[in-house]
Amino acid sequence: MARILIVDDSPTQALSLSKILKKQGHEILTATDGVQGVEVAKAELPDLVLMDVVMPKINGFQATRQITKDPATQHIPVIIVTTKDQETDKIWGARQGAKGYIIKPVEEAALLETIKQFLPK
Repeated sequence: MARILIVDDSPTQALSLSKILKKQGHEILTATDGVQGVEVAKAELPDLVLMDVVMPKINGFQATRQITKDPATQHIPVIIVTTKDQETDKIWGARQGAKGYIIKPVEEAALLETIKQFLPK
C-alpha cells in the first residue's frame, strides 16, 4: 500500500488519521509542524501528504508550497486537512499546489475517497 505523511501539530488528529489509514494497510509517517513536514517529505518521499494548516513555525499553506514547488518533491500530492472551511482558504490551498482539501472533523469515507484519487496507481 501507500506511504502517507501526516503533518499535524495535534497528536489527537494525527492519531485519528493514522488509525483510518492503517486499517487500509497504508504505512504512516508523521510530522508535528510545517518545517518538519517539508523535511520528512524530502527525506522519505511519501506517496501522499495530508497537511494541516494551522501549525507552529510555518503553516500548512507555506509547507504545501515548499513541497509542491521543490523539484525533488513536486510529484507528491498534498491534501489539505483543516478546520479552515472558507472558500478563500480552499482557493489559496489550491494556489499553493494542494490537490485536495478536506474539512475537519474528517469523515472516513470522504478521506479514503480523496486519497484514492491522488495515490499513484
